[in-house]
Amino acid sequence: MRPIPILTALALVSAPVFAQQATDAVPPEMTTDLSAPVADPGLRASQTAKAEGRSVEASNWMISAAHPLAVQAGADVLRAGGTAADAMVAAQAMLGLVEPQSSGLGGGGFLVYYDADLGEVFTLDGRETAPMDATPTLFQTEGEPMGFFEAVVGGLSVGVPGTPALMAGTHQRWGTIPWPDLLAPAINQAEAGFEVSARLAAMVGFDQDRLVLHPETSAYFLPEGAPLAAGDLLKNPKYAETLRLLADGGPQAFYEGPMAGLIMSAVLNAVQPGLLSEWDMRNYTIRERDAVCSAFQSYEVCGMGPPSSGAVAVGQILGLADAYYDGAMPDVSAETEVLTVWGNAGRLAFADRGRYLADSDFVPVPVTGLLDPAYLADRATEDMGTGALEDVTPGTPEFDHALLWADHVGRALPSTTHLSIVDQYGDALSLTSSIENAFGSRVMVGGFLLNNQLTDFSFRSHRDGVPIANRVEPGKRPRSSMSPTIVLEDGKPVLVIGSPGGSRIIGYVAETIWRVLGEGQDIQAAIAAPHAVNRFGTYDIEAGPGSEDRAAELEARGFKVSVRDLNSGLHGIVIGPDGLRGGADPRREGLAYGE
Repeated sequence: MRPIPILTALALVSAPVFAQQATDAVPPEMTTDLSAPVADPGLRASQTAKAEGRSVEASNWMISAAHPLAVQAGADVLRAGGTAADAMVAAQAMLGLVEPQSSGLGGGGFLVYYDADLGEVFTLDGRETAPMDATPTLFQTEGEPMGFFEAVVGGLSVGVPGTPALMAGTHQRWGTIPWPDLLAPAINQAEAGFEVSARLAAMVGFDQDRLVLHPETSAYFLPEGAPLAAGDLLKNPKYAETLRLLADGGPQAFYEGPMAGLIMSAVLNAVQPGLLSEWDMRNYTIRERDAVCSAFQSYEVCGMGPPSSGAVAVGQILGLADAYYDGAMPDVSAETEVLTVWGNAGRLAFADRGRYLADSDFVPVPVTGLLDPAYLADRATEDMGTGALEDVTPGTPEFDHALLWADHVGRALPSTTHLSIVDQYGDALSLTSSIENAFGSRVMVGGFLLNNQLTDFSFRSHRDGVPIANRVEPGKRPRSSMSPTIVLEDGKPVLVIGSPGGSRIIGYVAETIWRVLGEGQDIQAAIAAPHAVNRFGTYDIEAGPGSEDRAAELEARGFKVSVRDLNSGLHGIVIGPDGLRGGADPRREGLAYGE
């Protein structure tokens, strides 16, 4: 099948450099330059390449992650002969320190791992779980949903963290370097201090009215009552102590004993008390789940299945667009037509997502039916390319009592991170981790923030008397849009990709796969290209040169359009016959680096 340049025209416009607060209101400070100097010469070269729009090349191994210090920690491990799993532990521990608003020990994540020895893709679910005392009306007051931030801030939104167990489980299976050695860089950095980035400082300033509500959080991010400033040296001795506990006792030291007690106490004594119990903490486990792989041209696009909606929705968007064109090459100048197809594909995928996708341990999810090429071909009608579809409803994929679920459109106000790694042994890793909203629940303990992932559940339990698949239930994992992805060709990885960005993650990842593998774009150019994402009917067009004209053309085709900043954080690696090429999103301060 010939490549389909569905997003070629968009890719010709360079993306602005900016970072957006997790809410729809974006402070002007978020446009601050993110190219602060780094000490390591190799990282400086990577930073220069990113600024010039060039990908980074390597022969043996590579890491692409959201902060230079995390890249450095992972690179040191890979250089020393460590595996992708080893490098992930070091990098994620560092991200929890230097990018606390996005992820950390108090959150969760999904990991996709290609094991070169076995030639297989594995996925580990480190998503947070709802307390056993949670009920479907957790976020309701007198039968009506709470306001979003009313639910977010405080202990009620906190699920059992999964990141420590995910880090340890991945290391136990694929790691080779001693566990304590991998946590040492973050411990040392926490004690020595790190320079506050422009993005972190801007987000603290924007969110200070919520950060001030919890004493430990306020003391850390608002010392002496003033928000942290870019360039401040920030030390975190409590985080170092927590990592030492993990280094000495493994994940058990987090989920049991004094640390678990501190977490429960913080949740129970927060502004809005939560429900975490000793039983919830002690019984948390990560889950190995079957990888969800879908066909796209000659490739297999593999990712995380339910409770993530990522792999299914990404596969549907790519499959719908692929089915519509049926291998033909559209006119490259027909930008409006191809954007119309892309926008309608996103809407159709999100309609199915709203009805069917949830934690498959609790509800039946028709994964195979949703990705069936015949089903997608039937959904990809001729109308997809002429204008905005008037009636976008969930389809009827083969089999399910999942058809009994009611539709639900969730909100997504995200703070998340992503890292991609390829090691010298041929293993590849894609990890997306999160605490959900920027600064999570705003509850801090042990030097890290606790998540607000329970607000990823539907606040409603039923619609028109029919239960919603993603409603709150005890022990359940909330639906996610995180889409860590490894793309295979002939059974071997060719692309490792993922992004933060709430439910827009799905569109960001699908676009990048299409640009790199469908159109043959360089990975850095594909990541930097402006976004066009349609989820629930409003077509989000990334602000930049030509965006207003593009919006007018789409509005003429019946779309409701919003021109806005779009805060992706794509980090990807292409694996080719000539070696590795990496890219990092210019909208954030991350880098790709390899040797």
